[in-house]
Amino acid sequence: MDDQTRVELEAAAFRRLRDHLQTRTDVQNIDLMNLGGFCRNCLSRWYHEAAEERGLALDREAAREAVYGMPYAAWKEKYQREATPDQQAAFRESHKH
Repeated sequence: MDDQTRVELEAAAFRRLRDHLQTRTDVQNIDLMNLGGFCRNCLSRWYHEAAEERGLALDREAAREAVYGMPYAAWKEKYQREATPDQQAAFRESHKH
């Protein structure tokens, strides 16, 4: 596989993951962190860092909006729930270093 095709496939997979997470608003970021070790905020940070590495001006809020599909504050207000004690305990356990 040539590099251009690989990049196109990786970009398509990222877009599909982003779109999937935008539709699965029932899945909380803490659930993603507990199970996968990353969340929507991680994806937006990686997106922002990739832009910076290429010398592109992209602020953190614009990166978050690209991942969340709306301003982060609006997503939090509409979909984010308070983490349960069990979720918080699982987070602490999974992030021991």
